[in-house]
Amino acid sequence: MPAHPHFPHLFEPLDLGFTRLKNRILMGSMHTGLEDDKGELNRLAAYFAERARGGVGLMVTGGIAPNRQGWLAPFSAKLTRQSEMRQHRVVTAAVHAEDSKICLQILHAGRYGVHPLLVAPSPLRAPISPFKPWAMSRRLIRATIDDFAQTAALAREAGYDGVEIMGSEGYLINQFIAPRTNQRRDDWGGSFDNRIRFPLAILRAIREKTGPDFILIFRLSMLDLVENGSTWEEVTALAKAIEQAGANLINTGIGWHEARVPTIASMVPRGAYAWLTGKLKTEVQVPLIATNRINTPEKAEAILAAGQADMVSMARPFLADPDFARKAFEGRATEINTCIACNQACLDHIFARKEASCLVNPRSCRETALPAATARAPQPARLAVVGAGPAGLSCATELAALGHEVHLFEAAAEIGGQFNLAKRVPGKSDYAETVRYFAKKIETTGVHLHLNTRATAEQLIGGGFREVVLATGIAPRTPAIEGIGHSKVLSYVELLQGAPVGEKVAIIGAGGIGFDVAVFLTEPAAAAGRPLEAYQAEWGIDPDYRQRGGLTQAQPEASPRQVWLLQRSKGKIGERLGKTTGWAHRLTLKHRGVQMWAEVQYQRIDDEGLHLIANGQPQVLPVDQVIVCAGQDPLRALQAPLEQAGLRTHLIGGAQLAAELDAKRAIEEGLLTALAISGLR
Repeated sequence: MPAHPHFPHLFEPLDLGFTRLKNRILMGSMHTGLEDDKGELNRLAAYFAERARGGVGLMVTGGIAPNRQGWLAPFSAKLTRQSEMRQHRVVTAAVHAEDSKICLQILHAGRYGVHPLLVAPSPLRAPISPFKPWAMSRRLIRATIDDFAQTAALAREAGYDGVEIMGSEGYLINQFIAPRTNQRRDDWGGSFDNRIRFPLAILRAIREKTGPDFILIFRLSMLDLVENGSTWEEVTALAKAIEQAGANLINTGIGWHEARVPTIASMVPRGAYAWLTGKLKTEVQVPLIATNRINTPEKAEAILAAGQADMVSMARPFLADPDFARKAFEGRATEINTCIACNQACLDHIFARKEASCLVNPRSCRETALPAATARAPQPARLAVVGAGPAGLSCATELAALGHEVHLFEAAAEIGGQFNLAKRVPGKSDYAETVRYFAKKIETTGVHLHLNTRATAEQLIGGGFREVVLATGIAPRTPAIEGIGHSKVLSYVELLQGAPVGEKVAIIGAGGIGFDVAVFLTEPAAAAGRPLEAYQAEWGIDPDYRQRGGLTQAQPEASPRQVWLLQRSKGKIGERLGKTTGWAHRLTLKHRGVQMWAEVQYQRIDDEGLHLIANGQPQVLPVDQVIVCAGQDPLRALQAPLEQAGLRTHLIGGAQLAAELDAKRAIEEGLLTALAISGLR
């Protein structure tokens, strides 16, 4: 078979001896909540089947516990009985019917569980769990090894092509490996050889129980990013032992969940850890899988072409676009809906005990609840959508895909709305990918796009439209502060569109936009040309791996400005930011010396600066600029005249609710409104 013309390494088969993978793409494990369904796994089957149909060579399920102690949370997914095994057969059958392969990930949470039954090598409470674990007895350790093997045997019986052993991210196996969490004095702790007995015993027991023709992936923590983690020499020695014990693939694990280093958020450069997988590749022969922030076929191809890995793992990119692989293979990479690493609908949902989805693809994990993307409206109509921000783009392209004649009106010279501001924020450049995706979708679905056109009520009423969707967005709110019209004052829109600013800046409003503005203002100029090195220096990641855990002293580059981030209300600054990324945004600003003040009373703005009361004391901040990020107001001027004329009108996105911009809600509303207009919901 000739090499692929665009991605020859990505679409090269991988021969594992007893089985052959059709390409080098692994859909990595990510918990969605669908695994926890009781009684049937039809929704999980539909979720995986769609991605198998999309061309993935090998996929891995979310973590499944080998016993109750290993639960992530009470009554979460486990595989310990024949009755549970039979439920999984619908999943494997659905994947195999679409010519793909699937492995079940066996994950024992250890001290990361959020329940009173949790166990660990030593009784040390994790900072991310309220429960202190019970120290495992030798008998329980041996029983747990047997449980891993039994779960693997049940997975094989259920039709899985293999299992992934979760040995990274700070879960139980990783807790045995690292001296940080293994303080035992028996033969399961102390020396390195004792600490790695547990993972190797599990691997050998699984291989013995499942036979030689069953894929075994070991997820190895190559960089713990916590104090007293593993050394590079230990990682290398363990990888060699894993290879000898019979693993077919070693997957890269980066960072423990308790680490204070962002590893998959949007601020992390693409492919930021491929260098580490490449470093191990010179030490072992077993195929290695690179992970973390690989979200385009071009980046995946580059990693493989450079010899840094034998496969690439992508998880969230397949939430964003289940057809990622097929589009790349067919030369349609420009049609891929790229993951922007926002975490808002995937990881933030999971940590809130909700089912995952995707900000840029609200259909994700709802495959059985919503009509497929190939659905068609029973009665196509001529429709208008006003506003080409995320909500309007979502609605217009979905309506056109459903078969309607859609006219999309945008007052600006380009589509994208607020995403055109967001993409200018350092760490959010991937938001441009969403705009690019919708531009391509406008073309492929046949939306009639009218740029530089401010739609009027008369135009819409007389345009022969059956219905109109108003996605007209927002206007930044102007707070009632004396001197708010002073020349020092800029809106966040003016700032992000290029207005000049001085060296001392105050930001009024500490919501998501306030944080984005603070990052924008404090980004070191030197970081732009060397994103990986700047990221490693800012977060204390040692590329030379000289210390345990791969950490070194953080050395962030100095901010070019002195910035104050101000909040009128009580409470922690940034409290409403996303659970899985908010802490990283706060730390970023702390690294850069941003002053974050809550319970501020604004008095006035004049030539001296911003007058306010903080901690009960009047102060003057001698700033050059005051940037206003104090909320938004919806733009709904068209609604009343359209409804008075009897034209059915829908409000979505910021026009419907402008309380802190929410792209996740906006894009979802666009989809759901399109389905409702079409009579499909």
